[in-house]
Amino acid sequence: MSNRTAITLLIYGMAQAVLFGAGLILVVATPLSSHAAYSIPAVVLISALISAPLAWKIAPVLRARHQRRLAREEKLGSPTPN
Repeated sequence: MSNRTAITLLIYGMAQAVLFGAGLILVVATPLSSHAAYSIPAVVLISALISAPLAWKIAPVLRARHQRRLAREEKLGSPTPN
């Protein structure tokens, strides 16, 4: 398993929780609450689907920050350009 995949798996749950919470607030605070039996499962599904690519995009940013810190501490050679 690559580092990016491992970081993505760690971020996925947190991203899904945030998206679900925002979606649930949107459902409860709007007239969609009258259709909660359909809209809440839709929020669960949408948050699960959106959080995977979101976590995949966030993972390299976190990894780069760690590599820059190691480079400053001289525990790692200079970062290679992309």
